[in-house]
Amino acid sequence: MILGKLNDIAGFIRFMSISRIFNVILLYLSYYCSILFKKPFHQGMPFSISVEPTTNCNLQCPECPSGLREFTRPTGNISYKKFKEYIDKAGSNMVYLMLYFQGEPFLSKDIFKIISYARSKMVYTTTSTNGHFLASVDKAERLIHSGLNRLIISFDGTTQDVYEKYRKGGDLQKVKDGIVNLVSTKRKLGVSHPYIILQFLVMGHNEHQMAEARKFAKYHGLKIEFKSAQVYDLHQDEGFIPRVNKNYSRYQKQKDGSYSVKSKLPNRCFRMWSGMVITWDGKVVPCCFDKDARHVLGDLNKQEMREIWKGKEYQRFRTDILRNRSSIDICRNCTEGLKKIKN
Repeated sequence: MILGKLNDIAGFIRFMSISRIFNVILLYLSYYCSILFKKPFHQGMPFSISVEPTTNCNLQCPECPSGLREFTRPTGNISYKKFKEYIDKAGSNMVYLMLYFQGEPFLSKDIFKIISYARSKMVYTTTSTNGHFLASVDKAERLIHSGLNRLIISFDGTTQDVYEKYRKGGDLQKVKDGIVNLVSTKRKLGVSHPYIILQFLVMGHNEHQMAEARKFAKYHGLKIEFKSAQVYDLHQDEGFIPRVNKNYSRYQKQKDGSYSVKSKLPNRCFRMWSGMVITWDGKVVPCCFDKDARHVLGDLNKQEMREIWKGKEYQRFRTDILRNRSSIDICRNCTEGLKKIKN
């Protein structure tokens, strides 16, 4: 497990050229100057970008707009041609690419080609999956040969009855089989990538299985991360907010029985200075909390990335962050500012 983490870090460092390091320094200097003067200064280009392969999903998770099929924005799949176009517009400063926003990435028919193209650009590439498409040896080998650096697999329970309370329509055994298959295929091919992380969303119905989940991960030599779950309706708890492990909750209970976010929501957010999210159809939104793309800051089908990144809409949004972040709807459920929890 430690060796895997070291290999992962080494893999990331390998992509850091002098020009990319200089760009990151510019972004950090801009960020801290902006905080100091309460005015958005910005130099450099985004080093971290998320691209949405698809909005489609095979599950119906109750706190996910993709699972609930509740998007008001257009839904669909990114084409390989469009992906190449967007990535080419990102330029050479991008170091980190997350192939995920909403939906299940492995429902995209071009996902392996997409990963391979990103890697051809010397970009550290990662994605997140619910794990239902890893059980075949062929797909495991294609994933490894694509060059993916990191894979996050949702693992929100150790028994089917608990797992399916949130991952509705999911098959835990299929996920476990896929994990085992990928681990064994990596071993057979003698490779260290992708670095696999199991992600366990700690909720009221599954928090008693955290120790068992940790045991499963350790047995297979994998890292596991326990994370807080996002809940939309803070006036009605469906049992998703932890009762025992309250450190893993983003929320605190109020006198009237409702919940509020623990985060103090400081008037700053490095995400607005370091990266962006691109929807499947080329819209640019601030971050992964804008799931329904309510704050569109640009359109890569009509604009260049620099034009969007330095444009009025982005600067206006950064100004709002610096002045009164709590007034922005997508920020009120954000973990930025929430105390980090050690697993």
